[in-house]
Amino acid sequence: MNETENIIIVDKLTKKFGDFTAVDHISFEVHRGEIFGFLGANGAGKTTAMKILCGLSLPTSGGGTVNGYDLCREQEKIKRHIGYMSQKFSLYADLKVWENIRLFGGIYGLSGKRIRQKSDEMLHYLNMTDLRDELVGDLPLGWKQKLAFSIALIHQPAIVFLDEPTGGVDPETRRLFWDLICETAEGGTTIFVTTHYMDEAEYCDRVSIMVDGVIADLDSPAALKQHYQATDMDTVFRKLAYQAKRE
Repeated sequence: MNETENIIIVDKLTKKFGDFTAVDHISFEVHRGEIFGFLGANGAGKTTAMKILCGLSLPTSGGGTVNGYDLCREQEKIKRHIGYMSQKFSLYADLKVWENIRLFGGIYGLSGKRIRQKSDEMLHYLNMTDLRDELVGDLPLGWKQKLAFSIALIHQPAIVFLDEPTGGVDPETRRLFWDLICETAEGGTTIFVTTHYMDEAEYCDRVSIMVDGVIADLDSPAALKQHYQATDMDTVFRKLAYQAKRE
């Protein structure tokens, strides 16, 4: 990882909804090739901030860049050059495996020939070649998760955003999924991930914790645990989250 190169730069980013400030002048950088954890309790502002970083919402003030594209002026370019996976929406259950790959490959602008090539490569890598004609809705959750993550990378983005990707997944499946995340990061892809599972924060190179719309702290898990005299990230998170004043 080259820590001198930042793939995300955020400068005094602010988002207001009327008199309510959801995100309050936050500034940070994400290094190319790192796993960056973006944590915060419900209502802390992390979802709002992440929508801005994905080109889905405009900031009220402040700014920054994602993979060199301006958050305020180049939202469509940002959306085309990132990968995204959400716990709430990823694949279409009523489409077959290969149909989902074709659909999202087309959305990301790949040619038909490239989609067929990437489809064969992906299914072989995931050991899912025999499942290409199965409906996604019939797949076990772990398979769905791995497929959704791989599809988010089909256009080889430099950065992929994972929005609570392991919600509702059993611990063993979560561990296997994080093996896939770490392997992807080792290949040079930047991972920007939100999660409510504090054990997953241990896999991140650095972790940001938002409280009441601001970044309460940002450092490596080891440094945060040392600073807050904690044995795990759950204790760190609780110490910071309990400082919240707004509901």
